[in-house]
Amino acid sequence: MNIKVVKRFAPAFVQKAWDDHRKEASYRRMSALQPSDYESALKKWYRHRTGLELNLDDPRTFDEKMQWLKLYDSTPEKGRLSDKYLVRDWVAQRAGEGCLVPLLGVWDSPEQIDFDALPDRFVLKATHGCGWNIVVEDKAALDRSETVRRLGAWLETDYAFVDGLELQYRFCEPRIIAEAYMENTPGDLHDYKFFCFDGKVACIGFVRGRLSVSEEACFDRDWNKLPCTYYTHPRIAGDVPRPAMLDEAVSLAETRAEGFAHVRVDLYLPADGTVRFGEMTFTTLSGVSLWKPASYNDYFGSLIDLESLPAWKEMHGS
Repeated sequence: MNIKVVKRFAPAFVQKAWDDHRKEASYRRMSALQPSDYESALKKWYRHRTGLELNLDDPRTFDEKMQWLKLYDSTPEKGRLSDKYLVRDWVAQRAGEGCLVPLLGVWDSPEQIDFDALPDRFVLKATHGCGWNIVVEDKAALDRSETVRRLGAWLETDYAFVDGLELQYRFCEPRIIAEAYMENTPGDLHDYKFFCFDGKVACIGFVRGRLSVSEEACFDRDWNKLPCTYYTHPRIAGDVPRPAMLDEAVSLAETRAEGFAHVRVDLYLPADGTVRFGEMTFTTLSGVSLWKPASYNDYFGSLIDLESLPAWKEMHGS
């Protein structure tokens, strides 16, 4: 029987098992690569994900430049700042500890976690990847053994090879942290993603709906709504009130972004009126961002100045 027919009509759990198998196989292939194979493997991965040929000699779009940065500018510094635990000290030195989400614990192994000592609501995160989070709204309902299993699986995985060679994650230190639970409205915490280019905010991605249907919208630094999105969520149709702490958030993001051709600084503006640091992301969605309309892929790509980077100058003799 044709495999596409099987996948189309298979039950959801069969489809998930198939997807998990493919992801595991891809991880094994990527993690076994030699550095000399990274470029060809990334081109193949990019073609598979986008249907496009990757131009590394003269990258123009946002997504193409993300691929170049992954290959040639994944520095130990970027790895340290991508690490959700190590970055905290760096941020505190520059902006004070008041902008950090309160830390409830840090562990090298999930078996070390004393769940009884944690509050009723908290968030668990793996420090060396993206999206490896467990939001606990009711500790009494938490399946602790399954949580330990998931956290352990994450700690055994090198995120650099999970999805398209995000090589800066090689320099992270795998750990688990627990942070305080925050929210804007009951059950929902809004994400504010500040896309910074050469230290300046040019776009703010806004996502709401953590536990329900997520929606997104993009704004400029003054909170004027832009006619674009960068992910797969539905675009918010109506107005979104300007956050009261927007100016402080823009300033904090730009302070964190200084010295980088591009970085996305994620912040929270919870209901208590504070501005809290979330994380720094150097390769948004691994460079397959799905900008709509596509012209914004070109526009934001034009804001990334690769030619000023030492790696570019070394490669191009300038």
